[in-house]
Amino acid sequence: MLCIILLLFTFLIVGSSKLCPHQCSCYDASELVDCRSRGFTHIPHSIPHGTWLLDLSGNKLSELRSTSFTGIWVLRVLLLSQSNMQVVHSKALSSLTFLEKLDLAYNELRVLPPDFCQGLTALKDLKLSHNALERLESHSLEDLESLERLDLSHNHIQVIEVGAFRGLTMLRHLNLAWNQMTVLQGGLLTMQQSLGVLLLNHNNISKIETDALAPLQTLTILNLEANQLRSLKFKTFLNLQTPSTHLQMSENPWTCDCELHRVFTKILHVRHLHVDDYMNITCHSPLLLAGASLGLMHSQLCIAETATVLVITATVMVTVVAALVMAERKRKNQQMNLEKQGNDPMPWESRK
Repeated sequence: MLCIILLLFTFLIVGSSKLCPHQCSCYDASELVDCRSRGFTHIPHSIPHGTWLLDLSGNKLSELRSTSFTGIWVLRVLLLSQSNMQVVHSKALSSLTFLEKLDLAYNELRVLPPDFCQGLTALKDLKLSHNALERLESHSLEDLESLERLDLSHNHIQVIEVGAFRGLTMLRHLNLAWNQMTVLQGGLLTMQQSLGVLLLNHNNISKIETDALAPLQTLTILNLEANQLRSLKFKTFLNLQTPSTHLQMSENPWTCDCELHRVFTKILHVRHLHVDDYMNITCHSPLLLAGASLGLMHSQLCIAETATVLVITATVMVTVVAALVMAERKRKNQQMNLEKQGNDPMPWESRK
């Protein structure tokens, strides 16, 4: 009798682990569960315990609760894109300790909870693109010690607290394009020695702090296109000690002067730095050079500036010489008048 009960109990457990949620499709012994675009407003029940891929994209979930994934311990891929997600509650993902890929793209997330990444120590690929995030707090991502790819593009991020990427020591690909960042501050990427690709294009970056890029020892691609850069400091890129780094910096409002020419000339002469779009970099100011290619006329910038300096210098010298001549002439006239008065035998009063 006891054996029969044990057999029934085992059958129930195994059977429940193979159940497929209503309206979903399950494959490979219920290890792949497809619940795409089924109109779900919450995470469906009866997801098999052995599921390693769960696709819930295209639904109307709006939120992830703290108990949403209880019991799905071996899940490795979770797809939640285009699900009208607005809120991820505290510890909503903490049970997914084996999760390697998480897709939350194309949702409506404005903030991440402080413990967003708690338990996600195996996560390698995180997509948060096309949301409404405005800032990244210092603790939201700190536990993602295995993360290799992070996509935060197409958000409204203005502020990233120093320390936000502190725990991401394995990060190789970071996409922050199409946000509203204004400064790339030093200390932000201190722990990203393994970072190979950094995409910062289409932000509002007008300043790169001198030591911001220094820790990036393996960076191969740095995209700074379409920002608000007007000038550069050569030391910023000299600190970038990598085997080979390709830079993209067109579509910025560059102020084309002799200093900018000197900086780019130095960068082009550094063996491991390559400005891929140098011939597409155009001047925004001065107005006389607006739209002109920096690569085609860079040598003329210093010539024009030197000529301007020479003209100004010559004008100043002519003015100074003219003033000296006038002063000397005045001094001589005064001296002659004094000598003439000294040689006159009759005082003016006696002549009357």
